[in-house]
Amino acid sequence: MNRVRLKVNGQEREIDVESCRLLVHAIREDVGLTGTHVGCLTGDCGACTVLVDGASVKSCSVLAVAADGAEITTIEGLTGEDGLHPVQRAFWDEFAFQCGFCLPGMLLTTCELLDRTPDPDDAEIVQAINGNLCRCTGYASIKRAVRCAATRMPSAEPASPDAPDT
Repeated sequence: MNRVRLKVNGQEREIDVESCRLLVHAIREDVGLTGTHVGCLTGDCGACTVLVDGASVKSCSVLAVAADGAEITTIEGLTGEDGLHPVQRAFWDEFAFQCGFCLPGMLLTTCELLDRTPDPDDAEIVQAINGNLCRCTGYASIKRAVRCAATRMPSAEPASPDAPDT
């Protein structure tokens, strides 16, 4: 067993994990945060996306021991003044989800995108969410939500939420 120290959603955690334990399983089973979904376990679907030191990472492709000392944000760590983060509120307002399975990964990927590119164009949005699969929405509403979220982020230079979908 290996002792791993993580800062998860602002809270210091220490867990004991086997060297082959995936971060997604450590988050769900050892830390107890089940908002991070287990999808394909091959890094293809993005359902398990979390932020590790601010970068979106597919937690099914990272060993828990490799995250020792990292700061991790899961979907449970997103909050805002009204309980929802501006990205969550934008996805809600734009009806950018249906079943919700891909939603945690989409939201965290959007947060990373808007942190590094406050006013993304459509090509940048598509590139960012490319690794997150959604079987329900057709992506038009997701792109609208990302543009809407860009206008709501505190430090963002707003994009037009009414820009046409391509």
